[in-house]
Amino acid sequence: MEKLIQITSGRGPLECQWVVARVLKAFLEEAKNNTIDYEIIHREKGDENMTLKSVTLLLKAKEEHLTGFLKSWTGSICWTGKSTFRKLHKRSNWYIGIFELEGIQKITFSEKDIRFQATRSQGSGGQNVNKVSTAVRATHIPAGISVFAQDSRSQLENKKLAMMRLREKLMELHIRQLEKRMQDTWNNHLQVERGNPVRTFTGTDFKSHHRDLSFKKQRYALKKQLKNEHNDLN
Repeated sequence: MEKLIQITSGRGPLECQWVVARVLKAFLEEAKNNTIDYEIIHREKGDENMTLKSVTLLLKAKEEHLTGFLKSWTGSICWTGKSTFRKLHKRSNWYIGIFELEGIQKITFSEKDIRFQATRSQGSGGQNVNKVSTAVRATHIPAGISVFAQDSRSQLENKKLAMMRLREKLMELHIRQLEKRMQDTWNNHLQVERGNPVRTFTGTDFKSHHRDLSFKKQRYALKKQLKNEHNDLN
């Protein structure tokens, strides 16, 4: 099973970009511990060192592992702490979002989807340019994207170069689609999720705080109370 995930600061300030970088580290560590494979598809650097505006991940794992893992992460993430960039800033709660990107298929790259056309090179270059068709135009038929390569006098080398350039063009197209979906997702969730974080981190050491839903503390307190009352009766 595969899932595309976006970790984003949305429209948040520099502090939120710092939180994205720290959350990414915690997210990947937990994914590794849960035997979830990941691939960083795109990373947008923040306005300062050690910050990120957004990062897009492809997660791969068994459905039961991935579903449970994402359920505990997807939504709004809150960091509570004083800004290290603006010492006098009064705000202490900073929110980012983690969303699943739906409706976007990962673009596949296969040579069977490419049409190659040999042509003469353009520009100066002697008899080889004028008389021999060594240049290559490659077109990815499903996406309708074409590239041209004439760097080498070898048609085979130009074919390899054209495939490399075509792969880069397809990745750029895919990234633009992801960025658009990320922006749409963030706009839809920004106000709804802001006050209801699924996870909260605190301090510059970025400690994680989870809501304890097992009631262990309550059970322990009740047992202790019953024990004390039993001793008092005796």
